[in-house]
Amino acid sequence: MVLDRLGDSLKTSIKKLLGSALVDEKLVEEIIKDIQRALIQADVDVKLVYKLSNSIRKEIKGAKKGFSKKEQVVEVVYNSLVRLVGTKGVKIQPKGKGFTILLVGLFGSGKTTTAAKLAKFYMKRGYRVALLGLDTFRPAAMEQLEQLGMSINATVFVKKGEKKADKVVKEFAKELKKFDIVIADSAGRDALDKELVKEIKGVNKMLNPQETLLVMPADIGQNAKAQAQAFSDALKVSGVVVTRMDGTAKGGGALTSCAVTRTPVKLIGVGEKVEDIEEFEPKRFISRLLGMGDLETLLERAKESFDEEKAEDLAKKMVSGKFNLIDLREQLEGVSKMGSLSKLTSMIPGFGTAKLPKGALEVQEEKLKMFKIVMDSMTKEELERPEIINSVRIERIAGGSGTTVKDVKELLTQYRQMRKLMKGMSSGKMKKFMKQFGIKDMRDLERLM
Repeated sequence: MVLDRLGDSLKTSIKKLLGSALVDEKLVEEIIKDIQRALIQADVDVKLVYKLSNSIRKEIKGAKKGFSKKEQVVEVVYNSLVRLVGTKGVKIQPKGKGFTILLVGLFGSGKTTTAAKLAKFYMKRGYRVALLGLDTFRPAAMEQLEQLGMSINATVFVKKGEKKADKVVKEFAKELKKFDIVIADSAGRDALDKELVKEIKGVNKMLNPQETLLVMPADIGQNAKAQAQAFSDALKVSGVVVTRMDGTAKGGGALTSCAVTRTPVKLIGVGEKVEDIEEFEPKRFISRLLGMGDLETLLERAKESFDEEKAEDLAKKMVSGKFNLIDLREQLEGVSKMGSLSKLTSMIPGFGTAKLPKGALEVQEEKLKMFKIVMDSMTKEELERPEIINSVRIERIAGGSGTTVKDVKELLTQYRQMRKLMKGMSSGKMKKFMKQFGIKDMRDLERLM
């Protein structure tokens, strides 16, 4: 979950509010103080925090009648935090062949990794993507880009030994026109000096990119404002990618500073894996921070990770109780593509504020990996007809998978419980379940399954 400590603090404040019998001025002030502390610890500018606090007080006093005091306060806090990080998401919409994205930023900001993440992001959406290595300053940059490109099966254009970035652009100009999207990884420095400005201005002029994205690490803190402004002045930056948002409490400075300088955050890196990048949507982001979930993103991830026809067939099998271990294996594969359990559960309404034992999700994630290993040691017949798996087969499967008899039995128990649960759900209960979690129709549910 991005900004773990900030999210935990905000969720605690919301739980305090919802759990109180009386919502008076004293409690509201206490909630505001909690939010102030959480935001300042997350490196949000102090003046901005106090401005937000006064706005919350003012809005609560002028809130419309017809809602409970609790609902009013939660709505005001939510809307105020959304405004703090930018109000509206700004998406990149590639058009035509050769749509070019130039990544700029200082040393260590994560440009090269972000280039690969972006390539994967657009390849999953059906675009033909090329990576272009223009970091001629850092010796290992070309090799790193090649390795990352190879890991995602993306085409990479680099010219090792070349010291001039503009010459690299000229070298591959014709080839790049064949691709839908070109993602260019530029050089960085320890600071935005005249040499770097001259180089990236030259590259920018030659490439004529449709998007020039400033890559900025979440731990930059309040220096983000000055950096965003400086790069914007030099290059007319069209947006920002904030990296290292996973598990850091310092992302608040980068997000809010960009909003203040009116340089929109367009994407955020939320983990180390190449799939861990998201379009930045302020409303969804704040909703997850407050533990309110984010079903839209969850459904989008599910759509990317599951074949729609297979998902529809699997959903029917699950509801009828006829699905087997092959179906379960496919389901686990799809879930693993969507991201870690902690990220997924943060998107489920109500789950974000649930009290789970520390490390519980990590333990469960390891179990899911173990279950897949166990199933890999089963025969096709056993996967199709789990009911034939007796004690002799269990011992063989455990030995072949390097697990224990207990592990195999646990998998079978969970499979049976899951089948029984889904079979027992009548259509009436199913509709109630869907309504509770904001799922509009069966197709949405199929994607989640």
